[in-house]
Amino acid sequence: MDYLIHILILISIYGILGLSLNLIVGYAGLLSITQAAFYGIGAYVTAILLTTTGINFFFSILIGMIITGVCSLLIGYVLSKFKDDYYALGSFGFNVIIYSIFLNWQDLTRGPLGIPGIGRPSLFGFSFSDNLSFLVLAIVLGLIIYGVCVYVTNSSFGRVLKAIREDEQAIKVFGYNTLWYKLAIFVIGAMMASVAGALFASYITFIDPSTFTLNESIFLLAIIILGGLANNRGAVLGAVILILLPEVLRFVGFPSDIAAQMRQVVYGLILIFLMLYRPQGMVGEYKL
Repeated sequence: MDYLIHILILISIYGILGLSLNLIVGYAGLLSITQAAFYGIGAYVTAILLTTTGINFFFSILIGMIITGVCSLLIGYVLSKFKDDYYALGSFGFNVIIYSIFLNWQDLTRGPLGIPGIGRPSLFGFSFSDNLSFLVLAIVLGLIIYGVCVYVTNSSFGRVLKAIREDEQAIKVFGYNTLWYKLAIFVIGAMMASVAGALFASYITFIDPSTFTLNESIFLLAIIILGGLANNRGAVLGAVILILLPEVLRFVGFPSDIAAQMRQVVYGLILIFLMLYRPQGMVGEYKL
């Protein structure tokens, strides 16, 4: 039972990450490889606040969202100067920079030693100390994020984003400030990722920089490509499949160390197959 709860918590966290990145890549057409950095900022802010100040977990989420929002606004503005492949390369660079900060600012982040002893959330005297109650919390936050994503993508704001994705120059003719729209969705997606980071830090009770590498950003990109771009259900579906995949490999008899290597091979094969035969993903509406 604990094993199943653990898997469902991870699906909830990565579902939030998939939804957040899908807003940026799927709906706005911005190929960002920076999402793991924003995920990490949320995790580190929560970890530092909970271990040094004893602040309530939910306040730490809000503070993490604000700090992530400011960072993403600055990063998004710089990236707005680039187009297409150069945008992706620029976002790659920022992911490396933020990872390097996590690794080397040891007075704040403890560097490769990581931050242990992160507390579990509590609300009005109730502690989410057991995994079942934490799962309920993760699902509730995931549903809130999902609801926000559905609202955003079905609103006039979301329709403008799709128009920018299809033909930015044409939408500029009608007087829309496309820079504002792209910055806004970039910041919204980053702040959502910080919520997932806070959940991850509190659930694992330990974080270190190795969780927030470029590989993690590529994994998140694989989630939305597999599930389907520009489809909120697709982002969740991709998270379910890619979280369950290594567990399936273990059950079919692969040792844990081999299963971990096979997972990377299977990810690559899945992405190659999708790019060849279904580039919009399983239930997607947009092709990269």
